Amino acid sequence: MKVGILALQGDFEAHARVLERLGVGWSYVKRAEDLGGIDALILPGGESTTFLKFLEGNGFAEAVRQLPAQGKPLFGTCAGAILLAREVTHPPQPSLALVDVTIERNAYGRQMQSAVRRGRCALKGDPMEMVFIRAPVIRRVGSGVRVLGECEGLPVCVEQDNCLLATFHPELTRDTTLHEHFLCLAGKP
Repeated sequence: MKVGILALQGDFEAHARVLERLGVGWSYVKRAEDLGGIDALILPGGESTTFLKFLEGNGFAEAVRQLPAQGKPLFGTCAGAILLAREVTHPPQPSLALVDVTIERNAYGRQMQSAVRRGRCALKGDPMEMVFIRAPVIRRVGSGVRVLGECEGLPVCVEQDNCLLATFHPELTRDTTLHEHFLCLAGKP
């Protein structure tokens, strides 16, 4: 198994370190051609509008959009979650529209309001550490979307089919629960 990590900008290196700790092969994805040799793709945190600008060229966005239909799961964290949401607000922007949620950009405030919180995750018994950095908020969850995590009454981790979204940065903690769940979606127990 090889997991691709979208490496256009953002915190892609932190995801690589988590995958190394889990003993999983990975590669950076910088062009649409790089998608061919992977079994799953992580869309990391960063700046969603910048990601969109990079993805617009050479059919890259459409190639990413087709991965779930090919049985290749996607895991979007923070800006990556914004990219996968069906609807984006504050301000509105285009997205890959793969998960039936409405997400509000930068809803927790500016960089100075970034914080580490603890929330509930259906995948584990103990509260999960969650790092929110200029994080988005999921404002609407569609009927086919499963909420996996909540923090302070808000959904912060959801999945639909083989797409997983987290509005926080699990790669910045020691907890590998969400990455392990993502690998299960990709067929690696």
